[in-house]
Formats: sequence, structure tokens, C-alpha cells
Amino acid sequence: MSKIYALANQKGGVGKTTTAINLAAYLAAAEKRVLLIDSDPQGNTTSGYGIEKTDIKNSYYTLLTGESEFADTKIKADCMDNLDILPANRELAGAEIELINFTRKEYLLKDMLKEIKEEYDYIIVDCPPSLNILTLNALTAADGVLVPLQCEYYAMEGLTDLLYTISLVKKKLNKALKVDGVIFTMYDSRTNLSAQVVEEVKNVLDRESFKTIIPRNIRLSEAPSHGVPINIYDKNSKGALAYERLAEEIIKRGD
Repeated sequence: MSKIYALANQKGGVGKTTTAINLAAYLAAAEKRVLLIDSDPQGNTTSGYGIEKTDIKNSYYTLLTGESEFADTKIKADCMDNLDILPANRELAGAEIELINFTRKEYLLKDMLKEIKEEYDYIIVDCPPSLNILTLNALTAADGVLVPLQCEYYAMEGLTDLLYTISLVKKKLNKALKVDGVIFTMYDSRTNLSAQVVEEVKNVLDRESFKTIIPRNIRLSEAPSHGVPINIYDKNSKGALAYERLAEEIIKRGD
């Protein structure tokens, strides 16, 4: 049975795309069938796998607008077996305007995934760092939300906004939606602040966070510029080992 996760946080710069790229890679490395959907107009998940955004003929945007079919849009990751990608480019920025007159516009992704979701064990949607029609589509289609949360001072502010959004989506669009867990990112063991943020979120959040904490790691920052996930770029780095543990944790939860 396929599991659909939306990776979401309305605050940018929290490691959301880094988590999408590397979590998908380690799930695929564990021989799970994975679909990674780039739902962010910046297309950083797409370029993070070495896909040239300007060369894309079909994209997540053309799929949502009905201009392409799924089979003609997905791209098999060159560096990973078991991983398909629905790429994005700047065309996706026009989705808010283009989709406004569509019927069931919040359900476009959900309806599309009905046809193909059983081809995959995991479907991961990298959401934009804002509440718009793309984020609503991801949350409406998802079984659960994974929340990357940077270990910094304003972490709770972004989390509070996201939880409010999720409560509205659950009420109006997807009654089964739930937060599956917070993923702490950019943890710096040299500072007290990182530890304080983790403890504060755990105390305030009435939900289970993941035990795996992603450290601040330069190799994680370098990997996207080479167009590969961290398990290809430097599998022995601290960041790589952390995402490997995170994937294992998610698989165990599913089992």
C-alpha cells in the first residue's frame, strides 16, 4: 500500500528540499519504489537530481493542467534505481492563476495519484514554502505531513502557522490528514540553542517527532550543486548517515 507524504513548512530555509532529495534517495536505496514530486516553482528538487530545468518538455505543471500524461512526464533518476521524479520549472509559478477556474482545483493531485499510486511504495511531495494552490493540492492528497524544522530561534513561529493550515485542510479538504512527525534539521551540537529548540518543540507539540536529527553539514549543502543526493556524493558524511537513519525510521513506522 502506497504512503503519500507532503514535506511542508511555510517558513523557507528549513532544509525541506534537502530532506525531500535525500529521504527519497535512501528510501529508493532500501529497494522501495519512490515517486518524488517537485511542487516548488524554484525547482530545486529537480536540479538537485541533475535535471536541467530549461530542457524539460513536460513537468508537474503540465501534468496538473492536463497538457501531459503521467507516463510522459515522470523522469527516472539517473543516479538511483527505483526512483521517479515529477520535475518542476518556473512555469509552475503560474499555477495559482492558471488553475483558478479548474473544477476541484484543490484535488488535482489527489485525482491524478489515484491512477498511479499503487506503482509506488512512497510518494513524496516537496511543497513550496507558502500556502498556495500547490501546497493545498499536496496536503489534500497526502496521508501524512513531514515537517522539517530548523533548530533556530523562530522555529516555533513557522510550526504554529503550519499546524493552523493543516487543521483547516483537515476540516475542509482531507479529514484523514495528520502530522506524521517533525524532522529536526541543521542541528548544531556546539550551541545550546539547537538543543533548546528540540526540547521546546517536543514539549509543545502533542505529536511524535522523529528520533533522527539532521546535523548542520557542509556536504549536504554541496551535493545539490553536483546534481546527486548525499548517498552518492558522500555516503560516509554525517548528513548522509543521518538521512539513512531517517529513512529506516520511516520504513519501520510503515511496517
